[in-house]
Amino acid sequence: MAEPIHPILPGKKPDNVTVVKDAAALYRAAADEFSRCAQAAIAQQGRFAVALSGGTTPRGVYSLLARVHKALPWQKIFVFFGDERHVPPDDPESNYRMAAESLLTKVAIPAENVYRVPAESPADSAADQYERQIRTFFQLQGSAWPRFDLIFLGIGDDGHTASLFPGTDALKEMSRLVVANWVEKFRTYRITFTYPVLNHAAEVLFLVSGAGKGQILREILTPSRGQRYPAQAVQPEDGKLIWLVDQDAAPSL
Repeated sequence: MAEPIHPILPGKKPDNVTVVKDAAALYRAAADEFSRCAQAAIAQQGRFAVALSGGTTPRGVYSLLARVHKALPWQKIFVFFGDERHVPPDDPESNYRMAAESLLTKVAIPAENVYRVPAESPADSAADQYERQIRTFFQLQGSAWPRFDLIFLGIGDDGHTASLFPGTDALKEMSRLVVANWVEKFRTYRITFTYPVLNHAAEVLFLVSGAGKGQILREILTPSRGQRYPAQAVQPEDGKLIWLVDQDAAPSL
């Protein structure tokens, strides 16, 4: 992980926030962290399970991974998605399509190592199918939770993360791994990991880039201000939480 370029409000910066110079530096730091986590997990347990996110910033990370980290043991890397839009896999809005175009078709990862959300199915069915795939992969029994080695997340202008949007039913779900979450402002379902899945990860890495995210980032990271945003509830119980932020998003902290 890259070293901070400068401190945020000296003496008040959260310990888990790293600031880098610009978007390009953020891509490099995130790709390096992906590589570090992958190699550590493979050395320890023989495989690396990662959940990807959608968005412009992750696309830059994935493109860099495809160029710079081709030598990773991709046959031992298993890719999931923390959320997905309710669209077929070839739709321009699909998170899977973005990851496939920028990364998955450019490295030697076996097709069977990629677990996409079957979002061409009815939303509830897609969530059920994806939960079963995760349970099978992790060989979960009873109420056990999966432990992903790394989960990438971002934040929206409304403080959502994955597809956990303010005021939606998924915020209250504490027993399912994956749910179909109705998002009224988009008039559509999103399929998303639930909080317990996020909070049982070994590492969660938030990626935040651009001046447009500065104000919401400040509000998320300063809970004493009284706001309550979905991203604030991501607090791994026995894992690392890292916010990787570029300078454009950092000044308002």
